[in-house]
This record gives sequence, C-alpha cells and structure tokens, in this order.
Amino acid sequence: MTRRYWNINLEEMMEAGVHFGHGTSKWNPRMAPYISSKRKGIHIINLIRTARFLSEACDLVFDAASRGKQFLIVGTKKKAADSVARAAIRARCHYVNKKWLGGMLTNWYTTETILHKFRDLRMEQKMGRLNRLPKRDSAMLKRQLSHLQTYLGGIKYMTGLPDIVIIVDQQEEYTALRECIILGIPTICLIDTNCDPDLADISIPANDDAIASIRLILNKLVFAICEGRSSYTKYVINNKI
Repeated sequence: MTRRYWNINLEEMMEAGVHFGHGTSKWNPRMAPYISSKRKGIHIINLIRTARFLSEACDLVFDAASRGKQFLIVGTKKKAADSVARAAIRARCHYVNKKWLGGMLTNWYTTETILHKFRDLRMEQKMGRLNRLPKRDSAMLKRQLSHLQTYLGGIKYMTGLPDIVIIVDQQEEYTALRECIILGIPTICLIDTNCDPDLADISIPANDDAIASIRLILNKLVFAICEGRSSYTKYVINNKI
C-alpha cells in the first residue's frame, strides 16, 4: 500500500480539540502509549500518534476506494449523527447514525430481507399507491416506512456486507465493532482514552466527544475515499471496452 500525503496538520487538530481525552479516572491503561500528558484531571492525547494512524487509515481507504470497495460509517450518538450522515453522503458511503440494530451485519440475510421490503415500500409511496389503500392500512404502512427510514435509511442501497467499516465511537458502537470482528470485516475506529486500541484494525486516538474533532477526522477519511473513487472511475473509463 503506497503512502500518500493527506495534509494532516497538528495545529488544525489542536484547534478542533482532538487532543482532549477523558478524565484520568476513566481511562483504559492500554491507551497509555497514545497519551502524552495529564492536564487538570484530563488525559492529553499524543497528536503525533493520531496523525500517524489517521494517515495510515487514509491510505487504507484510498486504496480500497480505488478498487471499488464499499464503506459503512457508523456513529449513532447525537454529537456524531449529523457529521456521519454528511460525510457518508459526500463520499457515497453507507451509514448508520441513529441506532445500531443488533445483528445488522452478522444476520445479514434478515437485514437484506428488511431492506428489500423498505425499498418496495418507498417505491409504492413514490407511485402513490399507499394513498389508494384504506386509510388504516395506508397509515400503518407509512409508519413502517418512517421507522425504516429512521434506522435503515443510510443503508437502503447496501446490497451486501461492507468491505470496510469506519466507527466513530468504540464504546458507543461496541456491538457494531464486535459484529465486524466476528465477520472479519476490517475496521477503522476513532478511540478516546477510555477505549481499547487493540480491537480495531486501525485505531485513531482522538476526542470522540467534540463535534469539531469528529468532523475533522471524518473529513480527512472522506477526502481520501473521494480521491480513491475518482481514481477508480478514471480506471474504469480508461479500460472500458
């Protein structure tokens, strides 16, 4: 995998508060190599390590995107939800930003069946067929559609398991991470000082509570994905028979 320059700036990360960890009483000792100091009862993350692993993650997603691979971005806590949706839409990735439904990946057959139903209902609504049904039936199906849109709207076009999963908060999304580990799906995980850095394939030490920090990390990864997708598109066009 070729290493590239991703314009990862330490000053920019400091301005976004990427270096602020959790309180010293809430840390995971395995995060010690990623912590540079303590300040006013808070662990300070070593941004040089953050830059290194973020750069590695950007290289990985660029390489995968340039080969047409599919990504899933997961971040369901309120502070991350909007940033996750925007980043995923910008890079044409699938995403989950409301609630992770247990078995979403490990029980893919069931998830796929529900997604088929979801897409069928959306088509029925677009064609106006739901409005022609009896009022009670129409209302019930519209509620189902709204529920599916809330929880599965970000993966409605996903036709198979993702090739790489990007997780914003390891603690919050442990179930999703565990499913990826079981299935052998590579993961990139944003980890704060209370996390286990050994669970994901690439762990990026960073503040997972500040919106600016989450947005900065996602923006770097999404830029790399978009660059990779552009490379893939050019390859397909140039090799089209």
